[in-house]
Amino acid sequence: MAVDLLLGLQWGDEGKGKIVDVLTKNYDIIARFQGGPNAGHTLEFDGIKHVLRTIPSGIFHEKSINVIGNGVVIDPVVFVKELEGLEQFKIDYKAKLIISRKAHLILPTHRLLDAASEASKGKAKIGSTLKGIGPTYMDKTGRNGIRVGDLELPNWKEKYRSLANKHEAMIAFYNVDVQYDLEEMEVEFFEAVKTLKELTFIDSEEYLNQAIKAGKTILAEGAQGSLLDIDFGTYPFVTSSNTTAAGACTGLGIAPNKVKDVFGIFKAYTTRVGSGPFPTELFDEVGLEMANVGREFGAVTGRPRRCGWLDLVALKYTCEVNGVTQLMMMKGDVLSGFDSLEVCTAYKYKGETIKHLPYNIEPENVTPIYTSFKCWKEDLTKMTDPSQFPKELNEYIAFLEKELEIPIKVVSVGPDRKQTIHR
Repeated sequence: MAVDLLLGLQWGDEGKGKIVDVLTKNYDIIARFQGGPNAGHTLEFDGIKHVLRTIPSGIFHEKSINVIGNGVVIDPVVFVKELEGLEQFKIDYKAKLIISRKAHLILPTHRLLDAASEASKGKAKIGSTLKGIGPTYMDKTGRNGIRVGDLELPNWKEKYRSLANKHEAMIAFYNVDVQYDLEEMEVEFFEAVKTLKELTFIDSEEYLNQAIKAGKTILAEGAQGSLLDIDFGTYPFVTSSNTTAAGACTGLGIAPNKVKDVFGIFKAYTTRVGSGPFPTELFDEVGLEMANVGREFGAVTGRPRRCGWLDLVALKYTCEVNGVTQLMMMKGDVLSGFDSLEVCTAYKYKGETIKHLPYNIEPENVTPIYTSFKCWKEDLTKMTDPSQFPKELNEYIAFLEKELEIPIKVVSVGPDRKQTIHR
């Protein structure tokens, strides 16, 4: 069998967790391939809201095995709190959750380094979530990192001490006021590592390739969004990993020719958290209404999300980069009742009209060009079938499909897993 991928096509927060949860019944294995606890996947069902950070979103399904791949970075403290959150639902996570030995660990000093680095940038800060993600990936590429498999070695604490000492010297170099008690942080960290070691560690590339040969169905789950990709995102306001389809191959150890469908998820409008350019951002009452109706606050950080109209230039770009085969539109219900809708279909870039994403999309270089649409007034949240969609929504979807040349197979009309309409 091949591997299907599920990716966010904007700046994250598209609703990947919900869709993975909806799709899981079709798959034997859900595999997370990059990112860390800076990304929160929200799932809602039976009147309960769940936020997962590191654990794959298939954990609530009885039959699925959940793999944390080598491309993920794990904070043992945050991870154990996630496990504790699952205990009330009587989920046997020791049987359903397995971790790649090649996944890297976030140390307490990684979080401190993150805070010191961001503080030193002043007004030039990139909007880090301060979870230690960037410094952990820096140690990974710098060949200093500590991996899950190191926990099985007798000298792993010596490796830890050596790296933590190096980090403290770097924190001092930044010369900013970061108050901390590392000994206290380490008590919690080492306790969490004990719990982590009770789970099954695997050579995930071997495990997944054998599963493919055995005919198992696999869904690879990405975190964050394609416009935050370290290579193809709005650099430097990006994350530290590859959030695009290519990241699934390097983050799990599967070959490109093993990938079949690529499910791309996008909101019917656009949001962004933290710093960085955002051509279609709204600074008026319409933007505020989007944020309020859509409950646009970060699942992990609680930070308010910036809101704006759908940017088709950026969406076409991420569809191309990822090789998207099916689209899933989220939060169409949020737009119900607006006077009209705008969709950015081109940019005015340095005096020229363009339809591709240029190197620089800062506001001094880019002005969005909009196409207007009538908005639907109906409440979509109670709808269960595409035949119930209002004419204006169907026209909106048809326009997007024509422009993107990819079918929109799913329309989400609310946060609950039941509020998912297949077209």
